[in-house]
Amino acid sequence: MPLQQLTRETPVTCGSESAFDYDVAIAGGGIAGTTLAASLKDSGLKVVLIEALPPSVASSRNQVYALSLLSGQIFQAVGVWERILPKITPFNQISLSDSGQEGVRFQPGDLGRETLGYVGEHQVLLTALQDFLTDCANVTWNCPSEVLGVEYQFDGVVLEVRSRVEENPETQRIRTRVLIAADGSRSRIREAAGIKTRGWKYWQSCITVQVKPEKPHGNIAYERFWPSGPFAILPLTENRCNIVWTAPHAEAKALAALDEAEFLLELQKRYGEQMGRVQPISDRRVFSVQLMQSSRYVQPRLALIGDAAHCCHPVGGQGQNLGIRDAAAIAEILTQAHHRGEDIGSLAVLKRYERWRKLENLTILGFTDLLDRLFSNQFLPAVILRHLGLWGLRTLPPVKQLALRLMTGQLGRHPETVKALSVLSRSSG
Repeated sequence: MPLQQLTRETPVTCGSESAFDYDVAIAGGGIAGTTLAASLKDSGLKVVLIEALPPSVASSRNQVYALSLLSGQIFQAVGVWERILPKITPFNQISLSDSGQEGVRFQPGDLGRETLGYVGEHQVLLTALQDFLTDCANVTWNCPSEVLGVEYQFDGVVLEVRSRVEENPETQRIRTRVLIAADGSRSRIREAAGIKTRGWKYWQSCITVQVKPEKPHGNIAYERFWPSGPFAILPLTENRCNIVWTAPHAEAKALAALDEAEFLLELQKRYGEQMGRVQPISDRRVFSVQLMQSSRYVQPRLALIGDAAHCCHPVGGQGQNLGIRDAAAIAEILTQAHHRGEDIGSLAVLKRYERWRKLENLTILGFTDLLDRLFSNQFLPAVILRHLGLWGLRTLPPVKQLALRLMTGQLGRHPETVKALSVLSRSSG
């Protein structure tokens, strides 16, 4: 359902503090939206988080994410990491291979770190963020509620928000200085604002399923490339593993329709014998994948973060990390602007966020697209090129370290809070 265009009322006046109900309105209470709200805890800004689903429903999605080192650093700087870390799994090796050919293994020592990243379940991450926000006095939950209409005024935004509580649904008008759209890849707010997107849908779908291997997974993350697409094995707590199996649409659909014994037989062929026999312990889920980049991330009074701004192929597990980085970046921009007395919804302020994140996100989108296209075929020049690439990763330490820094989020601009955390860690070490 498209958003309504609200009837223009008396403009909000920036000179009057009472003219605004909130400084920042965040539409979307997923991981990107809640990370942003949590990052604004000590900003001095008054924040409202609008989410269409009850918190317990929003957190119940059966998804698993690879978290980069930078995502962990961002959560640590926010103050939520101690709630998350005990319930997720660090991985201490990354094994990258191509159709059974000799591959490459990345070790923490390649970066001078204790680990290379983490694997966390959606419920663990979002529940921890939701719980953290209950201690944030400046953040108001408006949930379950949906945004029905948006009016962008010269000096503010008016939102029409309807409660989704069945017993007593109410509609209210909320005035805010800036609106942050964190409402996913099909963002209604982005579409209503007339922001175009570029990209394409892939010829592939992904099957995800959790399995229990016979032997310990050893905290190793695997990315195996096959002509049909990547096959990832991510280690979870309690010696479980999450599978992300990419294949052309028809093949993925046929695999998902197999009975348990036939599916297990095909799964074991891809999985290998390094952990013995495996047993599926969850339902299979199939989803299509796309690459998408918004033509712009901001306009006056509006900014897009997370999947509302961009989407990438799941190879390499980068997607959720980009949204977390978006949230940390715009939180820093808004906080600094507020402390300087600037108008946080002005285009000049919001452009700082776009300049920070748009090119960095495009780099990762291009990297994941290249990986999928280069490895998901048997075209001879591509085969030769990827074998040369794997050889370079095995034998040339600078190449290996550059690839690893890109995958773990160590390249690019980091939030000031993360830089300060890194300095403190080095000084205490």
